[in-house]
Amino acid sequence: MAAVTLENVRKTYTGNVEAVRGVSLTIPNGSFTVLLGPSGCGKSTLLRMIAGLETITAGTCAIGDRIVNDIEPAERDIAMVFQNYALYPHMSVYDNMAYGLRNRRTPKDEIERRVAEAAKLLGIEEFLARKPRALSGGQRQRVAMGRAIVRDPQVFLFDEPLSNLDAKLRVSMRLEIRRLHNRLKATSIFVTHDQVEAMTLADQVVVMNGGQIEQVGAPTDVYRRPASKFVATFIGSPPMNLLPGKIVAPGQIEAGGGALAYDADAFDARVGAGVDIGIRAEDIVVGASGGMPFVHEFVEELGATRVIHGTVAGHPLEFVTPAAAELAAGNSLRVSAASPAAVHVFDPATGRSLRR
Repeated sequence: MAAVTLENVRKTYTGNVEAVRGVSLTIPNGSFTVLLGPSGCGKSTLLRMIAGLETITAGTCAIGDRIVNDIEPAERDIAMVFQNYALYPHMSVYDNMAYGLRNRRTPKDEIERRVAEAAKLLGIEEFLARKPRALSGGQRQRVAMGRAIVRDPQVFLFDEPLSNLDAKLRVSMRLEIRRLHNRLKATSIFVTHDQVEAMTLADQVVVMNGGQIEQVGAPTDVYRRPASKFVATFIGSPPMNLLPGKIVAPGQIEAGGGALAYDADAFDARVGAGVDIGIRAEDIVVGASGGMPFVHEFVEELGATRVIHGTVAGHPLEFVTPAAAELAAGNSLRVSAASPAAVHVFDPATGRSLRR
């Protein structure tokens, strides 16, 4: 196992197209780090540069104490699990898992031991003689993971490995990957656009946007203390509500035709300044005196909970209630934040949080 260190890494394609723009990041030894962001944000390109499948235009990538910019992928001591499994269709499961070890001239008895251990770990012992076409999508992904495990690499790289699976199978495979990491304690870097995968798998989430890092932190920190409006709305389902407001006094914001209290010690916002405020859907309360008038439009039933959709001063707003809660339609509702700590304050121009 080894840490991965990126220093001002850039990737520029022909035509001066910058896919990755000056990324500096430390991935601790033994951690599970998730690169999260929308399509085209540079996360897969960054992963491929770590793997050596893309050249680095500028900056350095180090695995452990060794800078690997000019080292071939096969010499970087990494293993990669791809989105499309990348299994050899004419080979059995055993041969797929053993292939890389044979190329490295690993002794036969050692190959047999490693493949048997990985197959037992992943629950695919009974499939070793089958060809990939005889396996389900989840079983093929387990084989791809087994092929990586037998390499015993310093770093595991996962490039959206669950995106081809159905929703139920994605849930079970997430659990398998997390259990696997808990057992192996190997440094892992996982690319996804799915925030649920990031929140459930990661020790460290790296949120990317436009080829740059927006925020790095533990899943709960990124969720509860977003560094920008982008992070606030990208992470969370429903996404964080955003409304324009104005600081009217320390600890007081005027927004949506009502007044809200915020933690003035937490945010550096001057009186009289226009701001954008953010409130998570679960932090909205109904019936608060002095709150914001809410126009109730429709309800999204989710079983145990409901998502209430509507508007505040023409701006969309969503909040979550228990399924048993009864709400009247029309203009009679008033909503507010559950507490001053639930209100986030952002700079309208830069989109960055004004948190001190």
